[in-house]
Amino acid sequence: MISENIYRTHSCGAFREEQIGRQVRAAGWVENIRDHGGIQFVDLRDHYGVVQVVIRDDAMLSGVTKECVVTVSGTVILRDEETVNPKIDTGTVEIVADSLTILGKSRNVLPFEPANSTETKEEVRLKYRYLDLRNKKVHDNIVLRSQIISFLRQRMTELGFLEMQTPILTVSSPEGARDYLIPSRKHQGRFYALPQAPQQFKQLLMVSGFDRYFQIAPCFRDEDARADRSPGEFYQLDFEMAFATQEDVFAVAEDVLTAAFRKFADGKTVSDAPYVRIPYAESMLKYGTDKPDLRNPLVIIDLSDLFTVSDFKPFSGKCVRAINVPGAASQPRSFFASMESFALSIGMKGLGYVKVDENMAYQGPIDKFLNDEQRAEIARRAQLKSGDVLYFIADSKREAPKLAGQIRTEVATRLDLIEKDAFRFCFIVDFPMFEQDEETGATVFTHNPFSMPQGGLKALTEGDPLDALAYQYDIVCNGVELSSGAVRNHDLDIMRRAFEIAGYTEEDLETKFAALYHAFQYGAPPHAGMAPGIDRMIMLLTGEDNIREVIAFPMNSNAQDVMMGSPAEVTEAQLREVHIKLR
Repeated sequence: MISENIYRTHSCGAFREEQIGRQVRAAGWVENIRDHGGIQFVDLRDHYGVVQVVIRDDAMLSGVTKECVVTVSGTVILRDEETVNPKIDTGTVEIVADSLTILGKSRNVLPFEPANSTETKEEVRLKYRYLDLRNKKVHDNIVLRSQIISFLRQRMTELGFLEMQTPILTVSSPEGARDYLIPSRKHQGRFYALPQAPQQFKQLLMVSGFDRYFQIAPCFRDEDARADRSPGEFYQLDFEMAFATQEDVFAVAEDVLTAAFRKFADGKTVSDAPYVRIPYAESMLKYGTDKPDLRNPLVIIDLSDLFTVSDFKPFSGKCVRAINVPGAASQPRSFFASMESFALSIGMKGLGYVKVDENMAYQGPIDKFLNDEQRAEIARRAQLKSGDVLYFIADSKREAPKLAGQIRTEVATRLDLIEKDAFRFCFIVDFPMFEQDEETGATVFTHNPFSMPQGGLKALTEGDPLDALAYQYDIVCNGVELSSGAVRNHDLDIMRRAFEIAGYTEEDLETKFAALYHAFQYGAPPHAGMAPGIDRMIMLLTGEDNIREVIAFPMNSNAQDVMMGSPAEVTEAQLREVHIKLR
């Protein structure tokens, strides 16, 4: 038989009119104390909600301050009609206290009021994160995180995936971001590394004969913070499938993500499966990024061939992109001036445009450099109509697409063109296998070095490697990259050739990727997978602009845990134990 809890008979959020007249106990944090002259009201809060407690004996509140923890006993009564609080679930009842005991004292002066913590400087919030997490909005984000992860686990299990754990202490990887290194005590001068991802381990599981693996995987990368990237560690829904094609992976991702977003999107529209597939080259042309926000209706077009030779020197021989903004000709002069300022701020030398008048003539300084043939072709490609504005972006082949993408986003944001209350998914596919390093001119991997080239070995031996495409793909939602993935290169001959192109010898391959190199010699099945980022999913679903709002104990933007004081100095004895001397 379970004994009755000495602190509470009900959680604070559970009191309803059915308990009227009953003797009860409640425990929680004192959120507020209101003195109404001879009678005082305490808002008592726990994980489940808030209940109002009536105190008729001032002595009960001796030593009680905001945010101290108390247990009260008393009788549930119906609130007077004029004092009903419809904002809380317990708003029609209150507890008249006959005793109150302090369980955990709190200082009189708080660094901030938990109820208003989101208005406090982030550094202070993170230092006192345990107070910040008492804020209902922040608290609810973490509760939602737990619910989403639980749902993902259940869905993956239903689809036949086996949850497995891979090592946290592993070997340093020569690819990707910087590793976090762990010195070995037993093996002097050698280091473990925290995994940037379980990439090699999950591939080895496929080689081991497991068919469908998944993991809510912690990943560790020594990267700088961004609004959508937490420094240090993050979590992803990592999965891999044996005997699988790219489309097999897409089907799983569409099933799981569509279901998760529909369940937790609070009524917002979610893309139907199958998600649109956009080749990388098309995405860079039409949207100026490989992370397109499909809620934005504006599309970029290429006009470079019209200006191979031009009297207008800023366009002559350049990569020229253009964006049609329907109906924008009526915008005030200040709009165009502010867009010009934005263009200068991102490194452009200016932002040319023409307005289309009611006679389909162009108004603007660029028009005098166009001939009739160019005007007609531009109107056709851009599908111009009276009242439209056509923006021009001209720069190098590398820079023009990126700049056009930024202009596309800025214009749509300023004109409020971006679709509201929707999650628009797409797959970006057909990534180049290799690219040229800007500084060295060397051929390097663009994405995951373990990806299968489209066309197999033939694509790497009979053509220009820079033209080779890989079975690599990203999932993007509302301009946020949720995941990358690939069909893996499980053929050792193809792998040798791919790494040779990227400047690795077979000895490098055997040394740096020894496990895969040897495992693939004992029969490796075709396999593929991906790893949607859980933190970013939750960030999207909560509508937060900063990923740290959906992580219980995040580092700050400078990769510091200001609450725990990490990173911290260690003693000389600790350093000697792991054979480390500081320079």
